Amino acid sequence: MPNRDMNPQQGVQGSSYLYTFGTSANTRTAVSQKVRLLAPAYGNNSALFQVGVLSTFDPSESKTVEPVRGIGFGDHVAEQVPSVTEPMTVSIERALLYLANLWQATGYAAGIDGPVRSLKHHRWPFDVEQQLVFSTLADNDLEAAGAGFSGTSGAYNGGVKAVQFPIVTEINGIKTGGHTAIITMYETCWWTDWSTSFAKDAGMIMESGTIAVTDVHDFSSIYGEFLATGNDPTIGQLGSIRFGNAAGVVGGGGF
Repeated sequence: MPNRDMNPQQGVQGSSYLYTFGTSANTRTAVSQKVRLLAPAYGNNSALFQVGVLSTFDPSESKTVEPVRGIGFGDHVAEQVPSVTEPMTVSIERALLYLANLWQATGYAAGIDGPVRSLKHHRWPFDVEQQLVFSTLADNDLEAAGAGFSGTSGAYNGGVKAVQFPIVTEINGIKTGGHTAIITMYETCWWTDWSTSFAKDAGMIMESGTIAVTDVHDFSSIYGEFLATGNDPTIGQLGSIRFGNAAGVVGGGGF
């Protein structure tokens, strides 16, 4: 009997009823029901598969910004200098399944598939792909309803891709299984903590963990000093008054 909770096919990591898709409201506001999270599934190396039964997926990162001040210039900040960004972390909570646990859902041989029982058994990192799938209303505004829109690879909108769902219902003989999605890749991830709780007065067992992310990108752009991120006054974009001023100062004055 195959393990239907760890049976990667048709884009998801399982084929049991737990992985059945439902509907969600179409709004212009992004909703969590339309976010797809894909990771490796142990036993299949063909692609990343959508992880099921996740209750939370919380990415966060931070960086310090240090003020520059000068003696004799009063109580004034000359410039704010960004420091290096701390590694991004992602907190995940998932319902424990008898036949598929949190580690199996990220490619490790755990549970009934292998010996991984601890963080110290994780020898290789993994990737996580996040797809923020558009609603039909948003696709219609892009003139891509039913098909999805794909940006140009290597261009500023290259991280926007058309995604196709494996099973769709035909409408008037036309399959409308495409949507636009904003792709974010969390690359080379490592688990840094894992926990679960077995309580006598709680029925469902949840697994929680945090992953450290090595890099974040849109899967398309060439990253570096000349990345087109916006707010560049040298090419006519609006950003800061101070940077856009040819003299490099705001206003004037003196003694």
